[in-house]
Amino acid sequence: MAKRRRIRPVEVVSYAVLVLAALFAILPILWALLTSMKDIREILAYPPVFVPSSLTIENYRSVILGSGFLRYLFNTMLVAAIAIGIVLVAASHCAYAVSRIRFRGVEGLMFLILTASMVPLVSLLSPLYLIWSDLGLYDTYFGMALVFAAWQTPTAVWLIRGFIEAVPYEIEEAAMIDGCSKWKCFYKIVLPIVQPGLVATAIVIFIFIWNDFLIATALTISDSRRLMQVGLYRYLGDLGVDWGRFTAYTILSILPVVAVFVTLQKRLISGLVGGAIKG
Repeated sequence: MAKRRRIRPVEVVSYAVLVLAALFAILPILWALLTSMKDIREILAYPPVFVPSSLTIENYRSVILGSGFLRYLFNTMLVAAIAIGIVLVAASHCAYAVSRIRFRGVEGLMFLILTASMVPLVSLLSPLYLIWSDLGLYDTYFGMALVFAAWQTPTAVWLIRGFIEAVPYEIEEAAMIDGCSKWKCFYKIVLPIVQPGLVATAIVIFIFIWNDFLIATALTISDSRRLMQVGLYRYLGDLGVDWGRFTAYTILSILPVVAVFVTLQKRLISGLVGGAIKG
């Protein structure tokens, strides 16, 4: 019989820390879920009621049918799709260039690209507002998408570059010997191989846009252009917070991100790991 492996104390401590971290992350979401299914009496009860005596979906019905939730959902999806498209096109070409074209100062250039995303975003909002107003891009989907794309392109270049460098250059050389041009090598060979990296990059950008509040607030004024997180403001008033609808809105806004992550988690993890190893 095989010997039973001894459990080391460090493993016990590690798992205990992981369980505590998981509880720390899950308990607020669980509290919000239960609060969203309470009536107003149990929400305002003191001492607080953790588990409601009877579940209700009235808060969810009110959020979905009686507010701009569906409009905000559409706006966020549209802006995210435009931004992701711009980033993937720009970042994939840039990453391929710095990976395959060797020139002096390439690492310095990559460092400068990365530092571009380290500038505090709040310091750029005033000039962005003025420039976007002059160009007619203020309070438009495309204007917001451009800002998101510019902000996420440096990170995307580093992620995609790692995957491209993992592709053996001999494959491209063999294709070029058979008459394939440099551009065809990139589009027909490299891009299909680095597809996990592109998917991981798209997910990272999507999550960033979905969780953003600052850009979506500063660059829009009309309610019909608001994004998902800005919609939470509807439930913050001078007389307090409508906690039932606020938590219902929060849970509904979490679901799309969870669905995307669960569906594409393998590609996301492999993409991030691959990009981190090579980048």
